[in-house]
Amino acid sequence: MVRRGYDRDERRWRRLEDELRTVERLGFASYFLTVAQVVDDTRALGIRVTARGSGAGSFVNHLLGIAHADPVGQGLLMERFLSERRRALPDIDIDVESARRLDVYRAIFDRFGAARVATVAMPETYRVRHAVRAVGAALGMDPAEVDRIAKAFPHIRARDARAALAELPELRELRERGGPAVPRVAGWERRGGMGGEPVQNRFGATFWELVEALDGLPRGIAMHPCGVLLSDAGLRGRTPVVPTSGEGFAMSQFDKDDVEELGLLKLDVLGVRMQSAMAHAAREVERVTGRPLDLDDPAQVPPGDRATYELIRSAETLGCFQIESPGQRDLVGRLQPATFHDLVVDISLFRPGPVAADMVRPFIDARHGRTRPRYPHPDLEEALRETYGVVVFHEQVIEIISVMTGCGRDLADEARRALSDAGRRGRVRAWFHAGAAERGYRPEVVARTWEIVEAFGSYGFCKAHAVAFAVPTYQSAWLKAHHPAAFYAGLLTHDPGMYPKRLLLADARRRGVPILPLDVNRSDAAYRIELMSDGGVGLRMALCDVRGIGEAEAARIAAGRPYSSLQDLWLRARPGRAVAERLAEVGALDPFGGNRRDLLLRIAELHRGASSRGAGAHGGQLPLTEAAAAPAGLPDLDPAERLGAELDVLGMDVSRHLMRDHQAFLAELGVLPAGRLRAARNGETVLVAGAKVATQTPPIRSGRRVIFVTLDDGTGLADLAFFDDSHEACAHTVFHSWLLLVRGVAQRRGPRGTLTVVGSAAWNLGDLIDLRRTGGLAAVAAELAGPAGPAPDAAADRGRRAAGPAGAAASGDAEPAAASAGAAGAPGPGRRIQLSTGYEMHPWADLRPAGEGAATGRKLWHASPGSAG
Repeated sequence: MVRRGYDRDERRWRRLEDELRTVERLGFASYFLTVAQVVDDTRALGIRVTARGSGAGSFVNHLLGIAHADPVGQGLLMERFLSERRRALPDIDIDVESARRLDVYRAIFDRFGAARVATVAMPETYRVRHAVRAVGAALGMDPAEVDRIAKAFPHIRARDARAALAELPELRELRERGGPAVPRVAGWERRGGMGGEPVQNRFGATFWELVEALDGLPRGIAMHPCGVLLSDAGLRGRTPVVPTSGEGFAMSQFDKDDVEELGLLKLDVLGVRMQSAMAHAAREVERVTGRPLDLDDPAQVPPGDRATYELIRSAETLGCFQIESPGQRDLVGRLQPATFHDLVVDISLFRPGPVAADMVRPFIDARHGRTRPRYPHPDLEEALRETYGVVVFHEQVIEIISVMTGCGRDLADEARRALSDAGRRGRVRAWFHAGAAERGYRPEVVARTWEIVEAFGSYGFCKAHAVAFAVPTYQSAWLKAHHPAAFYAGLLTHDPGMYPKRLLLADARRRGVPILPLDVNRSDAAYRIELMSDGGVGLRMALCDVRGIGEAEAARIAAGRPYSSLQDLWLRARPGRAVAERLAEVGALDPFGGNRRDLLLRIAELHRGASSRGAGAHGGQLPLTEAAAAPAGLPDLDPAERLGAELDVLGMDVSRHLMRDHQAFLAELGVLPAGRLRAARNGETVLVAGAKVATQTPPIRSGRRVIFVTLDDGTGLADLAFFDDSHEACAHTVFHSWLLLVRGVAQRRGPRGTLTVVGSAAWNLGDLIDLRRTGGLAAVAAELAGPAGPAPDAAADRGRRAAGPAGAAASGDAEPAAASAGAAGAPGPGRRIQLSTGYEMHPWADLRPAGEGAATGRKLWHASPGSAG
């Protein structure tokens, strides 16, 4: 308290005493101190660490150094995290750098001992893609055919394979082919029934029946990505353990649900790629400038930095934590955050709860003065003043219940939690109405307040979560505003976001960051920044992105710099032939002289010379005469071949944007560049084109399925939405093409909202380019005039009925999606999943937020779980 300057603050002393009393009565003091020790050990290793989740609402956690933000100053409630009424054990989650998560695990095991610590198991079960591959292998099918079938599906349950085939337009081609040509499997025998007696079971099964039969069956067990059990020396007596592969950590054979049922305390150590990206950026700034950069130091990263908020308000937030998705870029453009609290609200609004309760539009209208704040009752003004009368946070729901019924916050939180249980919701409603009536509230006030509480309570967002998320959101935006080259170096090295690396590179190029090519004498294994002769800072491409290069190989090349010649590189760094050839193709060996085809020839000669001496690819000194090193006179790679090599070897278009080669053709067609989309009139029919960088199909409250697509054409991003009446014509092309041309209607919501194109027709741009080459512009015009979706008038009408830009990136990013699709009319025919809130969800919508899982790797676009291809 003294160190943080709180020792003369009476309000904080009272909060501390209340929290300590609760912790003492529940017997959790040792747990808090244990987590604090883990955090201290993590910081001692130089690893970024911070709390996330409801634990950020504990003042004790803040004072112990576990949580970054002050929960008292941010208005967070301890009861949302821990109270004497809560039956659930406390769960403190901490975020660490993903690249060093295992270092944190080692520190925990070293600190407390292997007998007291275990990681948590995670069963891996069959979903449709795994099941297709397993059945195909068992039946001896062609692996290439099996792979094609598996990749055609979105990431869904195996049991839904035939339903998806029947209902999803993007699987039309597979459906029309009739699926794999597999005969019925008959005559299989199984033995060993009850009591050991032989059992004959002769049956026939189609390919798809076998696939669906594997649904949910375990296919392996792995270490959970974040769960760590902390206990005393009796842990091994309460859970069986096995060593993990690789590290050999003791791993409980129970999964996360099992350990909670057993009452074991679990610490979630989440590896967050953005934390690694920011740590890498800070190290690069220190390496180049010589000045350490501590992102957690308010003296170095001031809380209200003007340039940072200008960047956020511009919606140029690609790569920034939590605010980079199409829907979030639209929301920050309309909300115009100016303070840390605004960021907290923005993150909280972008969730299904506020959308279901129709809270987003009223909040923005009230914030910008278009409407006056409205409160369900004057007694609720204090709880809702910070959000203009709109319920945004879980904590506000707790306050509303407490004020209206007169109960304590701990009981109010238990009532809020019960809202997610359909069986208990009716009892909570009766209790709420009775308590509010007893306190003298009018029936119409109670009914309106209950509607808000019910719609939002169990599906909203915890303010403590939002505060914890807003800290790295602000820090990442500050880095992008003040150290853009280092920011992109961190992003490209650790790949934390939802977009592919080639889009981040294009964004860096648009923001004026010089892109420095791959060079074996300058590139590291990771991305780095370099001071330019003009005083600017450039971004140097990294060896780690060369296809097929291993960590040891990249480290060897970086450690041996500089190299005087190709032979010097070959002998000292010992690259494999394939890696050396790829380095030559993308220009990393250009400093050695000769064109790239000459370099490829010389690499072949070095490999052949080493092999002929029986020394392997790297053995012995290889005399390379001047004659052998002289140019062979081969033609160099032309610009198109160089660009193709970059995409193949690096997965990125480094030297120039790939769409630059097609600008003349797109101009012939009248395509509107993404950089000029804002100038389009609302309701205008436009053509847009570009490389696909993301597809999402988030759940929306209307139960409809909407496909959101983001295209990059080098001038900016174009966000598109395809509603269900266009799917039959467009879905297959959208999911299974990379370069796209789309016709649609421009739609804008609000003066600052991003513009979205409501798509009505889509073509594979690569096919049109080939058609232009062989049949001329007339052939392309005829193709575009043909039936490729709903009539333009129908699309325009649908666009007018839509409530504006629909570009949410995930189920959590549902606000723009819900607003648009919800206004587009009632759900069409087909299956729907009935939610406890009364809303419906399309069965093929994403079931978890996009971008939270593994990095996109070498893929050229991001596809969320509900996206095929």
